[in-house]
Amino acid sequence: LYFGLGQEHPLTLEEIGERFNLTRERVRQIKEKAIRRLRHASRSRTLRAFLG
Repeated sequence: LYFGLGQEHPLTLEEIGERFNLTRERVRQIKEKAIRRLRHASRSRTLRAFLG
């Protein structure tokens, strides 16, 4: 949602929070944790394979 995948345009942290009944800060924390996990070597291989 944040990066606009599968949508016409990316959503702001506030817009995502409204959809999931979360604060903008909590959405930011979740986004940062997800990015950290994707940067981990074993996960990045899977992501690279998925992206081609």
